[in-house]
Amino acid sequence: MAKKIAIFNHKGGVSKTTTSFNLGWAISKEGKKVILVDSDSQCNLTLSVLGLTGYNSFYEEENKNNIKEALDPAFKSLPKLIEPIDCINIPKNENILLLPGHLDFSENEVQLGVSLQLSSAFGAMKNLPGAFSYLIEKMAEKYSAEYIIVDMNPSLSAINQDILVSSDFFIVPTSPDFFSVMSIKSLSRVLPSWEKWAKNARNLFSDATYPLPFNTPKFLGFTINDFNLSKGEAQESFRSIMNVISDVIDTKLVPSLEKEDMLLPKILYQKAYHNMAGDSDNIDYKSCYCLAEISNFNKLIALSNQKSIPIFELHLDNPKPGQLRTIKWFKFLFRRIAQRVIYLVEENV
Repeated sequence: MAKKIAIFNHKGGVSKTTTSFNLGWAISKEGKKVILVDSDSQCNLTLSVLGLTGYNSFYEEENKNNIKEALDPAFKSLPKLIEPIDCINIPKNENILLLPGHLDFSENEVQLGVSLQLSSAFGAMKNLPGAFSYLIEKMAEKYSAEYIIVDMNPSLSAINQDILVSSDFFIVPTSPDFFSVMSIKSLSRVLPSWEKWAKNARNLFSDATYPLPFNTPKFLGFTINDFNLSKGEAQESFRSIMNVISDVIDTKLVPSLEKEDMLLPKILYQKAYHNMAGDSDNIDYKSCYCLAEISNFNKLIALSNQKSIPIFELHLDNPKPGQLRTIKWFKFLFRRIAQRVIYLVEENV
């Protein structure tokens, strides 16, 4: 059965989409079949994969193979079951597929929000919370996918609540600023409350056509993204905040998740971190829950978006030596992140 990994933080600008795209690709390069799911109505992941021309063409043609249309049988109470749709194949990588997003997916927010508040479900409403999970499972079966990576929108919405509690695992991207510190403190309260709701809801919706899955999502770790380097290390102004983020993860988020059984055994985090640490990993100050620290991509991000490939797959015309070193570093880094994620997921089975 495919493992569903949600990429989530309700703070914007923390590289959720970039992480989803690059991590999903890196996992696929480890020989795993991956489906990327764009659940954000801004559709940035879809844009990253298709490029601007392909993106415009896809939506101008009103292609029905998108997340909103796929879930319409549940949300519009159509007299048919949800069925798997056709994913978009990515020519440059046969191991990765895309389930595109849709601007109007957010229209489902009100209905889903009402269904999540019901103390006793009735009629078609009880089918809504489990609809996303049902679709993803059918998509995974159709394509023999092993990993599902879900790019989520930056909000504490009913859609995000539903996706997260329906996932097997989740990753929290952050950026080195004090708004990320605030968001982690908020998630320390919100995420356990979502899972507490789900523990009751799984029984409540157990007889639905699309029941909620009986699993508790587990925290895989966090990333810190988009900081500047000085002599190969994070600049001191960023490092100080990065240390605060690690500390808040350890002292606030992790204990609150533990109360709702949303953690893996700590030994797995320690082994995933220490066994795969690179030369630049300073284990004295980093949390074992840190999957990676990822410096900003500078001009390479524009080229990545233009070519619709990850940073580490770029092949430049007349590259400068510094660019070659940077691409090589990101290739090493994202392979290491992918290996850590695979280790945590598969050792937990």
